[in-house]
Amino acid sequence: MAFKPQTLTPYLSARHYFGAEQRRHRESAGLSLVQLAGIVNSSKSTLARVETAELMPPPDLPDRLDAAFGADKHFHGLYELAKREAHPDQYRRFMDFEAQAEVIENYEPQVIPGLLQTKEYAQAQLSLQEELTREKAEELVNARMSRHGRLREAQPPLYWAIIDESVLRRQMGSRECTYKQLARLLEQVDTPDSKVQVMPFSAGPHYLMGGALTLLTLHSGSTVAYEEGIEVGHLYEDRDLVKRWRRRYEALRANALPPAASAELIRDAMEDYKPCDTPPS
Repeated sequence: MAFKPQTLTPYLSARHYFGAEQRRHRESAGLSLVQLAGIVNSSKSTLARVETAELMPPPDLPDRLDAAFGADKHFHGLYELAKREAHPDQYRRFMDFEAQAEVIENYEPQVIPGLLQTKEYAQAQLSLQEELTREKAEELVNARMSRHGRLREAQPPLYWAIIDESVLRRQMGSRECTYKQLARLLEQVDTPDSKVQVMPFSAGPHYLMGGALTLLTLHSGSTVAYEEGIEVGHLYEDRDLVKRWRRRYEALRANALPPAASAELIRDAMEDYKPCDTPPS
């Protein structure tokens, strides 16, 4: 029996349209999935799942498709729309603001901030959500990795992260995974575009210890706040409410370790996860 490609539904969502456009361009170019996979350095199965919208396109695929087909950022634009669909509705407006922000400041009490996570760390964290299918978890990981591009732009936002010491002490995934994640974090502690501070156990309790907080300062000078708990998040745009969150964040920043001392604490934590064959530092 001859193979019949699965019928696509391009107008169901941006992700479905991305897949349908990939197939349209591929067939117009007279390419099989195997041939296209060789051109864009992907796998046949990945491209097949992208075409049928079973998989969120990997972050590096859109630009490679644009280059392969001479599509002038066509797939890049579709991906920017599609990646928003990987998140709950309550989070999408926050993502829009994040994409526009000149300054991103956040506090995380339990995990490495998403913008600084390695792919392996993100996979380990999302694997804790038992209700996620493997495909959905992979989709969320790819969406999270795509956000990293914000920090690699020609003119990136200033990114300021405060993390609780417990983040450093809790192993996520394998020892190697945690070690590499802390090494990645260390690289961002004190650069022209990023600062990382650790809130040490010795500082005692504080107001924000129960949830994560992100402040986004936009080109207009206005700021929005996003407070996130275990299951729900809330976006604050009212000026007076945002001021309250700003004061709480500034109190946290004042009590956190400065970047140099934070780097030392991160190095100390890395010793607990150092692979046996790693030479002494």
